[in-house]
Order: sequence, then structure tokens, then C-alpha cells
Amino acid sequence: MGVQPHILLVTFPAQGHINPALQFAKRLVAIGAHVTFSTSMGAERRMSKTGTYPKGLSFAAFEDGSEHGFRPSDDIDHYFTELRLVGSKSLAELIAASSKNGRPFTCVVYSNLIPWVAKVARELNLPSTLLWNQSPALLDIFYYYFNGYGDTIRENINDPTFSLKLPGLPPLGGRDLPSFFNPRNTHAFAIPVNREHIEVLDEETNPKVLVNTFDALECEALNSIGKFKLVGVGPLIPSAFLDGEDSTDTSFGGDLFQGSKDHIEWLNSKPESSVIYIAFGSISALSKPQKEEMARALLETGRPFLWVIRADRGEEKEEDKLSCKEELEKQGKIARGSSVKAAIVEEAGYGDDVSHVTSEIFSSASIMRCNKLKYDISKFGCYANLKKKKKKTHSTINAK
Repeated sequence: MGVQPHILLVTFPAQGHINPALQFAKRLVAIGAHVTFSTSMGAERRMSKTGTYPKGLSFAAFEDGSEHGFRPSDDIDHYFTELRLVGSKSLAELIAASSKNGRPFTCVVYSNLIPWVAKVARELNLPSTLLWNQSPALLDIFYYYFNGYGDTIRENINDPTFSLKLPGLPPLGGRDLPSFFNPRNTHAFAIPVNREHIEVLDEETNPKVLVNTFDALECEALNSIGKFKLVGVGPLIPSAFLDGEDSTDTSFGGDLFQGSKDHIEWLNSKPESSVIYIAFGSISALSKPQKEEMARALLETGRPFLWVIRADRGEEKEEDKLSCKEELEKQGKIARGSSVKAAIVEEAGYGDDVSHVTSEIFSSASIMRCNKLKYDISKFGCYANLKKKKKKTHSTINAK
């Protein structure tokens, strides 16, 4: 019998990154690997408070330069700078300590937004692999942006008649491209981080990227970049909602927020496929005008809804800021936390979905059993565009 592989799986400290990474880790454990899951200390502390650690994994946090982890009120560009500087040193120490204790890592797997992890691994002579938790089309677009198409995209992204054809992808308009490419983009971290992802892969020989998708869904996008081998390892969702092989695997684990628990009974009281589900993740924070606009739109639908609003300790509850709170409570339900989707998708009342991230769109489309309209209010409109062209089941809404 060979030596048991010991994999260090490092993820950006946000729920949308932690969820698929944990699911991938559980799959590795199931085939005999020893997995140490690592995210920031701030995120690890919040996960420990919710008591949702998956079984079978080891956990080791790294420092990110912040006592509490990232919050929407923080300067995100400053956070990314500190995350890289402090995180690189802390992660290197973590790897060295594990080796000193007789449990050396055999390889490193890392998620989006932390390309510096690959450089740390390289300096310590460890192979590394990127776990891309978004659509492969996004990786394709970033690759071509940094390889010959950047000027064209920047000059035309606000032109409503602009149409871009990239290898393996359908024609894309400006609204289908990441808003990070727009000259008016205010997030300075986005372009350098994704450029570094591409540069790291370019420096490797025959690099492989693990992607949260599967061949039958996005074959063309997986094969768009000739020099990279993109391998679909998805859908990275709990087994109970996918293949049913493990009926006890009903949640991702590793929740950053303690959500409400009384929504299931309410959901069961509603007609089948009638409830609109709204969630914007663990980082995104809507402005008050955006929340008011969303609230008014929900009232206009006349449909019951479950709106998950992230809970930040010490801050005023988001629903208390809504001018139409009483009307909303008569029609739907507001839950506290980051995401309760894994717990509700099996309920008959769950119908439409409003989400900000591609992984939400992908995972829910995989496990929902009803025909539905899906609204993508993501900064990454390309995913909704691709699915709309292939399946004609998605619509895109421009967020103001």
C-alpha cells in the first residue's frame, strides 16, 4: 500500500469559496486522502462558532492581517494587500510546521483570489493546483483578456453594439463580461489578482485546473484554452442533493454565519415551486437604495419569498432599514445568515432564485427539480448569457 497523500486545501475566506472547497475536500477524504483544510483565522473562528465542521478533515488556519476577517465595511483593496503579505508568510510557516511534525504535505490545492498560494508552494517545492470555483468561461475570458484582447475589451465594453468572439465561447456583449474590465470599476484588486492567476499557470508545464462544473454542461468552455487542461470536478454540492450516494451529506459545513432555523416550516406551508429565494452571499452588501429596490420588486411579484440577508454582529439588522418592512413580512420571510440553500432546496415550495454568484446559479440549477426562471445579478453576466444561449432558462438583470 502506498503512502497516503496529504493534501493542503487553501481557500479564500468567503462562504462562496469555502462551500465548494469543503465539498471537494470531502470527496478526497472518501477516496483515502488525508486533507487539511485551511482558510483565514477570522473565518475559522466564525466557522467554529456555528459548529458545522465536516467530519474527516483536519483544519489549520493562516493569518490574514485582520482580527475579524473581511467585512463589507472594510476596504477590500487594503484587505487583499494584507491577505497576500501576511497570508504568504503564515502559510509557509504552516507548511513547514506540518513537515516538522511528521505530516508533510504532498500537494497544495488553492481557490480563486489567492494565486500567491501557488508561489508559496513552489518556493517549498510542493506541486499546486487551482480549484476554480466559478464557470470555466470566466477563466477563459480572463485568459484572453491578458493575452491579446485587453485593449479591445476596455475600449468597447460600454458600447451596446459590441460583440466579442473568443475561442470556445458564444459571442459576448459588454454586459456579459466581468465588470472589473470596465474603466469605471472601483475594485483595484480584481485585475492584478486574476492576472497573477494566469501568470502562475503560464509558468507551469502542462498546468491543470480543477473546475466546479462537468463536461456535459460546459465542454466548449473547458477546452477553450489550448495550453491549460481544465478538468471538470463538479458539481461540488452535497451528495444528498446530487447522486444520493450519501444521504447524510446534506450540507457543505463550515458556515460563517448562524442562520435562522424556522424557515423550513414556513416554506413547507407554501404551494409547490412558488417561493422566490434571494441571497447575495457572505461578502456582498447591498446599499440601502438597492435593498429598497429589491424589496419593492418582491412586493410587485405578489409571490412569497425567502430573502437571506447576511448577519453582521454589532450592525443594525438589514431588514429594519427597509421602509416597506411590514408589507414584506406579510408576503414573505427574511432569514438571517449567509445562505440556507442546502437546507431548503429539497422543500417543495422552493421555486425561483435570485443570486449574485455563478456558483449559486450552477449548484441550484443542478439540484432543483422544478422548471424555473433564474435571475443573475452577478458582476459576471457571462455565465447567465452562456446558460441562456444553451438552455434558455436564465435571464439577466442589470443591477443599478
